[in-house]
Amino acid sequence: MRAEGGGRPTLEDVAVFAGVSRSTASRALNEDAYVSAAARERVRTAARDLGYSPNQAARSLVTRRTGAVAVVLSEPEARLLDDPYRTAVMRAGYRELADIDRQMVLIFSDAREDLGRTVRFLEGGHVDGALVFAPHRADPLPKALRTLRIPVVFGGQAASIRRGVHVVDFDNEGGARLAVEHLLATGRTRIATIAGPQDQSASIDRLSGWRKTLLDAGLDPTDLAEEGDFTLSGGASAMSALLARRPDLDAVFVASDMMAVGALRTLGAAGRRIPDEVAVVSFDDNAALAPAMEPSLTSVHQDPREQIHVMVATLSRLLEDRDLPSRRQVLPVSLTIRSSA
Repeated sequence: MRAEGGGRPTLEDVAVFAGVSRSTASRALNEDAYVSAAARERVRTAARDLGYSPNQAARSLVTRRTGAVAVVLSEPEARLLDDPYRTAVMRAGYRELADIDRQMVLIFSDAREDLGRTVRFLEGGHVDGALVFAPHRADPLPKALRTLRIPVVFGGQAASIRRGVHVVDFDNEGGARLAVEHLLATGRTRIATIAGPQDQSASIDRLSGWRKTLLDAGLDPTDLAEEGDFTLSGGASAMSALLARRPDLDAVFVASDMMAVGALRTLGAAGRRIPDEVAVVSFDDNAALAPAMEPSLTSVHQDPREQIHVMVATLSRLLEDRDLPSRRQVLPVSLTIRSSA
């Protein structure tokens, strides 16, 4: 069996002969666990019969490309693995890069001593570019990455850097406005919020959206905000504090689904009926959390797969044109209405 045209067989030839997509052929040859055994066997047979042999080393010498992209998460490892949103980001990054035949290199940079090691690896010729999530405003990583010779795209605000970086973010302030406007439309007037950590731009924007929407409606936000830490226990503690300070509250906008789970448990333990006595709206619309809760969570929908897709597309353009003007792309969000509000 020969490839069409009689030349060196390509991955596309293997995919055609195996009857699968190019991305499936790539994943099968890279021993991806998500490829079925039957598809993997067809791809291997086609590769063997065609005489296809990927030669990454030779390709790298010609293109000066490694075929690998780093996904850098600047958060404590334990926090990342317990965060369903960041888990979704990692999964989306892997799938999106596999679909364009690139290998994902996952890097946790969760302490100051990791900074130098991370920068040395990224500038050491191991990867072609990096997708970076560094949400904390005081994080030194984004500034250190500005000296790299490889292109970098940030998911969310790059710490405190506003210019000269490529950013793909969600409309966090607009999402908070959607949440509060929905609560107002259902007749709620004492709308509290559990905000995220105020050293992160997304959290600051969500808190700002909540406050501005209440003020626009002529309502006083005083004593109705409590800061959490994007964890279940943080949401539970913040909800307890709000109930102690403002027992008359009739709604709460929570800055993440995970914190909302904790808030729901606290409200339930306090005997508050949801949504009759207290309506709850959260942010993320995580597929594993929001629909599964009792009651199911009304939540602002943001899709990590969409963010990763735009980040990868931006990185691909940067690999072809390093002089591409930097810009901040803001993706729209929507509100998924369920039983909690």
